[in-house]
Amino acid sequence: MGGAQNNLSAVLGKLGEREGGTARLEEAIAANRAALEEWTRNRVPLQWAMAQDNLGFALRTLGEREEGTARLEEAVAAYHSALEERTRDRVPLDWAASAGNQGIALMLLAERLSDATRAQTATQQIEVASEIMRNDGNASDAAFFEAALSKARILFNRLTSH
Repeated sequence: MGGAQNNLSAVLGKLGEREGGTARLEEAIAANRAALEEWTRNRVPLQWAMAQDNLGFALRTLGEREEGTARLEEAVAAYHSALEERTRDRVPLDWAASAGNQGIALMLLAERLSDATRAQTATQQIEVASEIMRNDGNASDAAFFEAALSKARILFNRLTSH
């Protein structure tokens, strides 16, 4: 059941990203929360971490479309949870993906709050994710994070140039 809910969440999250509305993203979040009821950290820690990462994606995407910072803060927290099990030593590519995704959520949060410290942290996380993906030969993920890194650097420079 947890796997089905997690897969449903991933599909709804991607549809929600493409459609531009919020309904599919809300459905993705609900499916993720259902997956997390089945996939507990104690029982299946890496699956739990994957569900946390998917939850972070849906929250981040929704947070980009909403005003305020609540969803972005929730996304950062979900990625943080994922990183508790997706460690660099244990699953380096998954760690890089979650760290980079958290960096993107932090970048969006930093922009909303005009927070240079968060922007710096975001830049560092995205840079490491990009490097790990590039070194592993994962060109599509490396390109994704490199594009985000460019935005993060511009934001950081803008916030620190005053």
